[in-house]
Amino acid sequence: MRLMTKSIEKMAQKQFSSGAGMEQKVVAKFFDPTGSYTWYLMNSDPENPDYCWGIVKGHAVEMGSFSLSDLQNYRGQFGLGIERDKFFTPMIAEDVWNRLHNGEYI
Repeated sequence: MRLMTKSIEKMAQKQFSSGAGMEQKVVAKFFDPTGSYTWYLMNSDPENPDYCWGIVKGHAVEMGSFSLSDLQNYRGQFGLGIERDKFFTPMIAEDVWNRLHNGEYI
């Protein structure tokens, strides 16, 4: 599965100049189907598409950068890679952040 579609890439790169603001939309959700980590993409660098910024839910909920190539190359249990939630609807980052901190599933 392709993690980054042209549409997602366009939305993420468009928001890059906004910095790390919580008013941005989370445009995609990536997850490890055999693990506990989930990445919520907010933006990516148009000049370096490997650089992504967003919310990461693992042992804690954090905000920071992550590498698209690391997600694409990762193989976990049973050789499964990171997946994109095809049914995820973009939503405001602050809402994602608050809901995750409240223990909600998104």
